Amino acid sequence: MSHLSTFTRRGMLGLTAGLSLAALAGCGAREGSTAAAGDPRPGGRLRAAFAGGGAKETLDPHLANLFVEAARSKALYDKLADLGDDAAPVPRLAERWEASPDLRTWRITLRQAVFHDGRPVRAADVLASYARILDPKASYRAKASLALIDLPNSRAVDDRTVEFALTRPFAEFPNALAAFSAYIIPESTTDFAKPVGSGPFKFSSFTPGRSTLLARNGDYWEGAPHLDELEFVLAGEESARVSALLGGQVEYAHDLSPVTARGNEGRMAVVRAPNSGVQAFAMKVDRPPFDNRDLREAMFLLADRQQLVDAALAGAGQVGNDLYGKGFRYYAEDIPQRVRDLDRARSLVRGAGAEGLSIALRTSTAATGFVEAATVFAEQAREVGLDIKVATGDKDTFWADTLDNGSLSSFRSGAMPIESHISGRLLTGSTTNITKWKRPEFDAAYNQVVSTADEAERGRLYGDMQRTLHAEGGYLVWGQADWIVGTAQRVGGVRPAPANTLDWARFDRVWLG
Repeated sequence: MSHLSTFTRRGMLGLTAGLSLAALAGCGAREGSTAAAGDPRPGGRLRAAFAGGGAKETLDPHLANLFVEAARSKALYDKLADLGDDAAPVPRLAERWEASPDLRTWRITLRQAVFHDGRPVRAADVLASYARILDPKASYRAKASLALIDLPNSRAVDDRTVEFALTRPFAEFPNALAAFSAYIIPESTTDFAKPVGSGPFKFSSFTPGRSTLLARNGDYWEGAPHLDELEFVLAGEESARVSALLGGQVEYAHDLSPVTARGNEGRMAVVRAPNSGVQAFAMKVDRPPFDNRDLREAMFLLADRQQLVDAALAGAGQVGNDLYGKGFRYYAEDIPQRVRDLDRARSLVRGAGAEGLSIALRTSTAATGFVEAATVFAEQAREVGLDIKVATGDKDTFWADTLDNGSLSSFRSGAMPIESHISGRLLTGSTTNITKWKRPEFDAAYNQVVSTADEAERGRLYGDMQRTLHAEGGYLVWGQADWIVGTAQRVGGVRPAPANTLDWARFDRVWLG
């Protein structure tokens, strides 16, 4: 590992997360979801209703894909880092991280934590966990995020220090530590029938497709949970989750629609997390008709974003500005909000020779509000001479169908760092590049930004990339949706955090009043 000779304490760069440990501790001290919950108190079993995946569900955290699997994994395990409300990485099992000047080697110092069986969490466990995720014969979700790690040249300096060698300079490596499902498991773990993690809850029982029961971990490194027990129960339909909550069978119902939340606000506590999901239409820029930049601009300008938010999200959100990541670190707040301009849109449609053009808008019931938004947008487009026809497809195959097929489709996304959005969706080699945005100069700009150590300079470069996307890209981001959960009035400590971030489904900070 020849480059390690340059890796000295004096030469290291303190590229740390945006929140201090004190600030993290403050997150847990915020008010609960309801006034009725009162101050935190110990004891009790919280029953949380999630949509499930049937008999195929797993407790293997590296296979977590569904929301319920992610929430269970968070309760049982820890990652080295997780995402704050602004999608910036914050330390978890990693006490801190530091980079070499060339950004090719990262030193991770582990905090003192133990697994549920009493064994300490060691550097060897971290390396073994990442080696499992990166196994070329397996398909784990975090593999793409960790792929830049040069494992043969990475090492355990001691039990609490890991040095990761990277295949290229990468200033955003902490994003990889916070990757979805990149959990740390004990070395040599192969069986997850009775999982052992380092998380705030210990395993008690699991019935795939039905329920999971977990118990309080009194030795958790960040402090024991308030609850004695946490039970996940499965209810695939939103109506079933709401009925169970209102009937007292559960105390927490995940993923509610705005209409449901508004209709039951007096009967449950409603927790809304703003800016939790992007709502958009994706135009493929590599084929007609949206290989014409002017026609893409016409689409941006014809959209009545507030009408879309009101109709498709029942007002539970705010208008978007054709960019991902509003409120997140590096978001280009200085780009003016795009407003409707029908005269300019009509002129661009005429100039593109697209008057009367018929365009299929692929949508489905795969996400709340998709069909409603598509229907409203089609009506808006007629005002400038475009004939958008709504084509409703199979919700189970929608994402695979629209990745490569058609030219216009409904789109949504949850929270992730802006860097992850770009690398996963907007580079020539991105595996989920639904807009088919493939530009060598944009790829080069990405390589430059992630090779830049200075955070302020990275912010400037990210801003330049976003200005290009805002002017010419294929995402018509019309809304920023709230994420909504419902709880019993006596539940406290549920924070309005975007889904898949640190404080989402964080049941170790929840209590029963």
